[in-house]
Amino acid sequence: MKIVFLDASVMGEMPLEPIEALGGLVCWPTSTREEALQRVGDCEVLIINKIIINDELLDAAPKLRLVCEAATGVNNIDLEACARRGILVRNVAGYSTEPVVQQTFMHILSLIGKGPYFDELVKSGAYSRSPIFTDLSRSFNEIDGMVMGIIGMGTIGQRVATVAKAFGMKVIYYSTSGTSHCKDYPSVPLEELLRESDVVSIHCPLNERTKGLIGAEQLAMMKPSAIIVNMGRGGIVDEKALAEAIDAEEIAGAAADVFSTEPIPADNPLLHTRFPDRLRFTPHLAWASVEARKRLVARIADNIRKGW
Repeated sequence: MKIVFLDASVMGEMPLEPIEALGGLVCWPTSTREEALQRVGDCEVLIINKIIINDELLDAAPKLRLVCEAATGVNNIDLEACARRGILVRNVAGYSTEPVVQQTFMHILSLIGKGPYFDELVKSGAYSRSPIFTDLSRSFNEIDGMVMGIIGMGTIGQRVATVAKAFGMKVIYYSTSGTSHCKDYPSVPLEELLRESDVVSIHCPLNERTKGLIGAEQLAMMKPSAIIVNMGRGGIVDEKALAEAIDAEEIAGAAADVFSTEPIPADNPLLHTRFPDRLRFTPHLAWASVEARKRLVARIADNIRKGW
C-alpha cells in the first residue's frame, strides 16, 4: 500500500519503522495546501497531524481508503466528507497522558517555587557574594493544602488530580460537558472553582462549550495569589485578558503550553507583559515525550493494520 505522511516533522527524529513495515511510506516534513493537494494523488493511507482534510483534498486523493490522525483531536478532518466516500478515519487516544501531566506540574512547581529566579541567582554569582548561607529575597509557598481546580476531568484531568492529591492538595473540578462523571472529587460550578482554587489547571478540549471559557470576567474571580495553567487548547483562554490580568496583578501567575495561534505570534500580548517572570511557556510540546511519540507511532501502525 502507498502511505503518505504530509507533516511528519511533528514526530521529530522518531523512527517510523513500524509504519514503514506496512507499505511504501513517503514522508514530507511539512506541506502547504498546494503541496498537499499534489502529494495525495496516489496515496491509499494518509497520515496527518494538523493538515486540513476536506472535500478539496479528498477529491485530489481518489485512491484514499484510510486517514490516520497522528494525534487525538480530529477537528481538522471533515468526518462527514470522509464518510460519504467510505474513507475510514482513525485517531490515537491516551498516548500522551503522562507527559502532559508531567509538564503541568513542571509549570506549577516552577511558578510557585520561583525556580528560574533562584536558578539565575546562583548562576549569576549573586549567591556566591551573599554573606549568609541562604537567600530569602523571594518567598515561596507549599502546595500541600492548596486547592487544585481542574477544568475538564477526563483521562488527563483525573491523572492530574491523582498527582495533586499526592502533593497534599485538595481537588475540585468543573465539568465542561455538563456531566460530572468522576465521583472521586467534588464537581462544582466554574465560578466556585475559580474563587476557591489556588491553582486552576485546564485539561478540556476546545469546542463550542469551552471556546473563550476563561476571559476577563472569570480571571477577576480568581484569588490574587492564584495561578492558572492552560494545557488544553489556546482558544479556551482569552490571551489578551490574561495578559491584562498579569499586568494588573489580579492573579499571581500563568502558564501555557497551547496558544490560540501556533506558533505564537511575536505580537501576542502574553509576550509583552510588565511581569514576564510571572509567566511560563512551552511551545505545544507537553504531548511529545520520547515515550509518547513511540506509543503514537506504534498505534498509528496498529490503526493502519486494523483499517486495512
